[in-house]
Amino acid sequence: TIVTPYPGADPARVEALVTQSIEDELKEIPEIDTVTSVSRSGVSVVQIELSQFITDAQIEQAWSEIRDALSDAERNFPQGVPTPEFDNDRTGAFTAIAAILARPGTDYNAAIMRRTAEALQDRLRNVAGTKLVEVYGARDEEITVAIDPSKLISLGLTAQNVSQAISRSDAKVRAGQVRGKTSDLLIEVAGELKSIERIRAIPVHEGSGGRIVRVGDVARVKRGLLEPAGTLAIVDGKPAVVIAARMEDDLQVDAWSTKIKGAYADFEKSMPGGLELRPLFDQAEYTADRLGGVLKNLGIGVAIVVSVLFLTLGWRAALVVALVIPLATVVSVAGLQAAGVSIHQMSVTGLIVALGLLVDAAIVMTDDIRRRLADGASRLVAVDTAVRRLVFPLLASTVTTVLAFMPMVLLPGPAGDFVGAIAISVITMLVVSFVLAITITPAMAGGLLKERDDAKKASWLSTGLSFSYVGRAFRPLMGLALRHPRQAILGALILPVMGFAAFPTLKPQFFPGVDRNQFHVQLKLANGAAIAKTSEVVAKAEAVIRREPGVTNLTWVIGENAPAFYYNMIANQDNESSFAEALVTTRSPQATEAMLDRLQRQLDASVPQARIIVRGLVQGPPVNAPVEIRIVGQSLQTLRMLGDKVRLLMLDVPGVVQAQTELAPGAPKVLVDLVEEKVRLAGLDLDGVASQLEVRLEGLTGGSIVEASEELPVRVRVNTSARASIDAIKRVDLASPDAIAAAAAGQYPGIPLTTLGDLKVTPAETPIHRRNGERVNTIQGFVVRDMLPEEALRLVQQHIAESDFKLPQGYRIELGGDSDARDETLRNLLSSIGLIVSLAIATIVMTFGSYRLSAVAASVAILSMGLSLLALAIFRYPFGITAVIGVIGSIGVSINAAIIILTALQQDARAAMGDIARIGEVVMAQSRHIVSTTITTFGGFLPLILEGGGFWPPFAMSIAGGVLLSTVVSFFFVPPMFALLARKGQLPTGSTTKQSPPRDDTAAAAVPA
Repeated sequence: TIVTPYPGADPARVEALVTQSIEDELKEIPEIDTVTSVSRSGVSVVQIELSQFITDAQIEQAWSEIRDALSDAERNFPQGVPTPEFDNDRTGAFTAIAAILARPGTDYNAAIMRRTAEALQDRLRNVAGTKLVEVYGARDEEITVAIDPSKLISLGLTAQNVSQAISRSDAKVRAGQVRGKTSDLLIEVAGELKSIERIRAIPVHEGSGGRIVRVGDVARVKRGLLEPAGTLAIVDGKPAVVIAARMEDDLQVDAWSTKIKGAYADFEKSMPGGLELRPLFDQAEYTADRLGGVLKNLGIGVAIVVSVLFLTLGWRAALVVALVIPLATVVSVAGLQAAGVSIHQMSVTGLIVALGLLVDAAIVMTDDIRRRLADGASRLVAVDTAVRRLVFPLLASTVTTVLAFMPMVLLPGPAGDFVGAIAISVITMLVVSFVLAITITPAMAGGLLKERDDAKKASWLSTGLSFSYVGRAFRPLMGLALRHPRQAILGALILPVMGFAAFPTLKPQFFPGVDRNQFHVQLKLANGAAIAKTSEVVAKAEAVIRREPGVTNLTWVIGENAPAFYYNMIANQDNESSFAEALVTTRSPQATEAMLDRLQRQLDASVPQARIIVRGLVQGPPVNAPVEIRIVGQSLQTLRMLGDKVRLLMLDVPGVVQAQTELAPGAPKVLVDLVEEKVRLAGLDLDGVASQLEVRLEGLTGGSIVEASEELPVRVRVNTSARASIDAIKRVDLASPDAIAAAAAGQYPGIPLTTLGDLKVTPAETPIHRRNGERVNTIQGFVVRDMLPEEALRLVQQHIAESDFKLPQGYRIELGGDSDARDETLRNLLSSIGLIVSLAIATIVMTFGSYRLSAVAASVAILSMGLSLLALAIFRYPFGITAVIGVIGSIGVSINAAIIILTALQQDARAAMGDIARIGEVVMAQSRHIVSTTITTFGGFLPLILEGGGFWPPFAMSIAGGVLLSTVVSFFFVPPMFALLARKGQLPTGSTTKQSPPRDDTAAAAVPA
């Protein structure tokens, strides 16, 4: 964010002379993706968003280039425009938030609270790992010299004369130095401002006869707070100062939080007795709770997987596979640490996702060795043969699954940072599981599993349940499917087609909500509202919120955004006296969800003079509003007219509770309409009149008092009552150029302002908003909690299309909000699909050595998408970013069951010749570990499904449900397709290896799901 004040300039001048100059320089920087700006009366605010495709090093380089560009733009600024203020640290949530406030029954002193808060700010900055500490609601102190206008004018003086006199009397500069042979002595002139009495004694005028007029003769000097306040903070109804701290990236939040709590405890010992330090927010608590839930799910997943293995393979084989889980986890965690991936919620969730996948290779290897031992092979031969025959199929299977998760790894920007750790964890564990499957797993299996003689006497505890009744029921079905392959294929297509057909019925919730006991409320009055008026309205809103029994903490910040306690909250309100934001904490996430819509209705009814938005927390990139429509054009009047029409149409849509346009009327202003001829005859000019009014009403600082580390500026202006109304302004007398001489001659030196023209209240010019160099008017819509932004946008677009709304030539509509963020994320997610699909196809072709079999496997990949969509539709999950990622992941997982069957069939000579009976036998031989791997995969995702909420269940169900349903395609689509191809003689006969496998080796080519 770049903030550049341009005092006294209207929006058009700010745009032309400041904003556009900055934007022109920024166009030369290729790392910049989007530049938005607003030119208001007296200030330019430019916001920059960098490209998502650059590295951290390039980000720092871009900030440096932007600072250089601002220096270049500054050369073209008009005189009086200060250096732009550049801030690149506004994004991200604070890790800890606390407040300084008066103890119950104690009167508060705003100055003491501010100094205490700043002392705490310094203390927290010194805590190792602290990145940023900000203070909110602190009231600045100053020395006010409240002049008496009548006395001052009678002497022919102005407020500027008084300020200059004070500044000249504040000798804080060097006065030379004594440089002797033995020592050097610094020379200072006594007279530095050190007290209010010293200021009162400063001479401002020398009258006739040596009469001295001092500051105390024409003004009242007092120490106090800056009025009006720039920002205020209220905690649970009490004035406070809020301190927010953010830790450095990639640190352990609980360890840093412990240090912060220690700093709190040490600081409380030295605090003034009437104040208390109250912690308001600690991210470590939420992180510990969330991570604890994830680890619990991990434990449940392990228990499910081991139980399935015990029932299907027996305790010996289950023990072999179960031992792989902790070993693979430890090795994977070490690999993640070496790759720089922190252990946090997302990476641990990736471990849960990989849990059902990593055991598949171990299951296939263990089951193959077990059957070889049962057939009479020695331990060494069984292990050696199994490893040699499975290494390449297992490698191909691992590669296809890894490729399925690669789009998440390659996803750039914040979305990639958010979900990329899941994919990296999954890929790491898959690679580790493959390495273990061809090394450690066969060694353990060869040593623990029973040989042929022992196996014959073994119970089901050692070999697993036979499920013979299932086999007896399944075998006739398989034979029927192979005898009527075309009908079986059509039957297998029913479920995927149903999934694709159900896709339009899925709710399009791209960014899900957040289950958290927090939300925030934004309050906005009309532009120009005083901060005192905003505080009054905030008190009414607080009373309404307090009536909710579930609210436990309520913190308001007035005049600017409150400190963000969630990663995508936006801070874009600076020195806005008509704005306030509340951070609300409730008893539970359920209490939050229950009150959001109800509270919105109550606030709308109870506080009609303000626009209030109750905003629940959601996932996804930061957006100003869920629904945004941008109208791009040149004429501000036309943009305002079009925006007002769209706003009214948006409000007609059910579920839209608030709608606003960016090009709102400006704050009212007092126009001093002077007759220039009269001004000239009075010896003044328009600029001089404006300067006198500015200094008189707003004040001018001259000199300062230093107290310890505090510097209190001395401000000269009129009393508050003399600038509080238009009538008071009308009574202003201006000083003529020869006012001092006139006063000395006994004449009245003042010129009444009303004699030079009239004063009238007029609306100020509309602030000018731009996006990438073009003027825009953005219409923002806010919806009820249970309405999805995508659905609201669709209804708004439909309503606009059905109305008589027409765009003039040269104007266009763009979409923003959730829709823009969704489209950008999808584009980035799908941008790498082409390359990944090509690599996956190449892997499959190399595995089979047959384009026809590769086409069958590719068909399974497409069908698995329909199965994932069907699972989402059956359980009524929305289709969002997590579901999209889950569908992509399910493709790689589901296709591996097809690879199991196709590879086994291809390597059997009789099956490749089209022998239906043999094809059925081979498929039956694969059924045990196909079913085992499918159930373990589903079991690994089950804890995430049961976790609830809006984020993980759609992701887990799209993969787990798709894999579970894919068994239908695996058994009733793949074998019949193979039979058709074999019957037509379109497959190579015999084994693809140097020797034909024996009858009992039909499962040797099995690969993991």
